[in-house]
Amino acid sequence: MKNQITVKMKKTLIVGTVAYDDIETAQGSSGRILGGSGTYIALACSHFKTLSSVVSVVGGDFEQRHIDLLNKKGVKTSSIEIISNGKTFYWKGKYHKNWNKRDTIITELNVLEKFNPVVSEEFKNPFIAVLGNLHPLVQKSVLDQLKTNPKAIILDTMNFWMDTALEDLKNVIKRVNIIVINDEEAKQLSGKTSLVEASKEILKLGPQYIIIKKGENGATLFGDNQHFNLPAFPVKKVIDPTGAGDTFAGGLTGFLSEQEEINFRSLKEAMVYGTIMASFCVENFGTLSMENLDKQEISNRLREYKNKTQNFFKKRFNK
Repeated sequence: MKNQITVKMKKTLIVGTVAYDDIETAQGSSGRILGGSGTYIALACSHFKTLSSVVSVVGGDFEQRHIDLLNKKGVKTSSIEIISNGKTFYWKGKYHKNWNKRDTIITELNVLEKFNPVVSEEFKNPFIAVLGNLHPLVQKSVLDQLKTNPKAIILDTMNFWMDTALEDLKNVIKRVNIIVINDEEAKQLSGKTSLVEASKEILKLGPQYIIIKKGENGATLFGDNQHFNLPAFPVKKVIDPTGAGDTFAGGLTGFLSEQEEINFRSLKEAMVYGTIMASFCVENFGTLSMENLDKQEISNRLREYKNKTQNFFKKRFNK
């Protein structure tokens, strides 16, 4: 009988919203549907060899089947606090035809308004910590509870926190390794109109790397005095872009959780997986695509994407 080798999976700590959304796009309406940054990140991470836990809060209206879904995917939910007499964070939005603009119709913070994250003892020494888009003081609270420095701390944020809590945000940025934000957020945070100049200013704040998402134009990685551009996957029909950025971060995190070293080279490959995962996300409302995704579909699209990007770079440099 051969000796069995047990591979110990690295831990990934995810803090973010677990919520309900109601989304309107040119393709239709979702109705009340599962959402939240923590949910998207966790579902994307679940396709990689990592032991992940979501730190969040929901109300008594949160359906057990959605907790069961995360558990079935191997995501630990014991740190999702359930406030039985409260209501889950709810957002309703409507997208314009060009996808780059959306209108917020309803935002109900509900139990999220007084969210005080508690990291379980099991996850106070994660390999990677992902700080989803929340108030910087909530993100700081999570970092303060960790017993060891993770191999990487990945931060997401948004314009709202830059407007209302900039100093708190800068204090958190000092402590992270990787920032993942979109192009408009990068310009606002840095005060620069050029993404190259914006990246230089943001890197001065403390992180080693910044990944700037550019929607249908892909993403760019800056760090180590170099940069890397990656095109988006050409999705044939976009249904709902909600959660694409969080799913990108989840795919990125999942791949990095399987690596021994996190550096410019591994980040470039991680971006490929983030791009692939995000491409699935936008093909249906909310988390529906991610709930039913299997590894063969990911492998097939990865192969297709690598062929397309090889052709992209050949055309670009052989003009």
